[in-house]
Amino acid sequence: METQQTQGQTVSLEEQIDQWRNYLRRRQAIHSVDVAELEDHLREQVGGLVEAGLATDEAFLVAVKRMGNLDALSREFAREHSERLWKQLVLVRPEGGRGEDGGELRAPAKKEAIVAFCLAVAAGVGIKAPALFGVELEEHNPRDFGFYARNASLFVLPLLTGYFMWKRRLENRAGRTPGSLAMAFGITFVLAAVFANVYPFIAQGSTEALTALHLPMALWLVVGIAYAGGRWRQVAGRMDFIRFSGEVFIYYVLIALGGGVLMGFMGMIFKAIGINVGPFIGSWLLPCGAAGAVVVASWLVEAKQSVIENMAPVLTRLFTPMFAAVLILFLGTLLWTRRAIDIERNVLIGFDLLLVMVIGLLLYSASARNPQSPPSAFDVVQVVLVVSALLADAVALWAMAARITELGFTPNRVAALGENMILLVNLSWSAVLYIRFLRGRGSFNSLEKWQTDYLAVYGAWAASVVILFPPLFGYI
Repeated sequence: METQQTQGQTVSLEEQIDQWRNYLRRRQAIHSVDVAELEDHLREQVGGLVEAGLATDEAFLVAVKRMGNLDALSREFAREHSERLWKQLVLVRPEGGRGEDGGELRAPAKKEAIVAFCLAVAAGVGIKAPALFGVELEEHNPRDFGFYARNASLFVLPLLTGYFMWKRRLENRAGRTPGSLAMAFGITFVLAAVFANVYPFIAQGSTEALTALHLPMALWLVVGIAYAGGRWRQVAGRMDFIRFSGEVFIYYVLIALGGGVLMGFMGMIFKAIGINVGPFIGSWLLPCGAAGAVVVASWLVEAKQSVIENMAPVLTRLFTPMFAAVLILFLGTLLWTRRAIDIERNVLIGFDLLLVMVIGLLLYSASARNPQSPPSAFDVVQVVLVVSALLADAVALWAMAARITELGFTPNRVAALGENMILLVNLSWSAVLYIRFLRGRGSFNSLEKWQTDYLAVYGAWAASVVILFPPLFGYI
């Protein structure tokens, strides 16, 4: 009986914390990146109160009350979910911007900005460091250009991982210290550097290009582990990282557009006085800016969360029906004309990117959605998008398999086929789970869990391409 009661209390507590977490994420008054730290603090409070003799639900209510600078939000949360104890325990006057232990709940914004700026400069300097050893970033030198392509992520992502380790002050629930985590991350990046450089790649060969493409994918998940910290094993932690990744992409594109305008004006005004700054832009400003912008974009997502939280879901809702309409039009045209798909390398890449885009729209709309909300018309559009993408990809997959049978295996074809199959499995089961949700036979949390658990598959595939493909295909 006691075991059943304890299990019931645990479920009740997790439901309450999930409701509290979702409420905070929808509020502009607090950054979603801080929710993880606040949740850990809340759980510590609840655990201590339960040990002191309080019931689980009472301990949760008291713990929320004690969350110092969250009291304003807690009062609103209490009014929206008012039960008999909320009004007694939570409707209190805020006590300021510090937690119960008197410590600040997040690092000072100014200090974060300085650290992010220094790391961005370090990334820009690092990408030019090989020039000291005669390795120049120039397209007319295929070997040096290949070196930069393979190692581009290693100039930036270790710094970004360090930034999140510093910001989160990581210490996972298994008891490992930040030092041991730093060592684990360091070993991972060292191994990545070894596999990116130890193989005797043929300059501008297929396996070198595949390594340059897949290594950043694998290492981005390492950044995700640092970003989520001890919550990486939880669906909510991985979903936060997915949301963060989409927001970084949006900010990076905006920074790139602004940088393009800046370089255009720079070239124009210096040309007016007879100075050609093209070499400086191509050799210094563009590569250093591209590297540093990754760190800057990540910091902007952290610092300006409330702005992007409003913009990103709107973009998702805008492009989802557009992509669905394009896919339906493509399938209709395919049936009407009965033309076969001409599977060339660029077409293979295009269909893989299409599936990636569909999964991205699905993931990002899921991350911006309240899992407790009932199905809506937009969910129906999402299912139409996924099913249309599956049908279009099935046709392309059939043509792709026929071409491989006819012409044989190459690194690019095998990589494209493998990625296509991985994406196809993800979308297929996502469609099943989404349809179950629409029919009231499943929860939206099941879809979220499937999508976030599948991140490990992407990471494993990217790592296998980097490690196994070069020797399997003779480094061509």
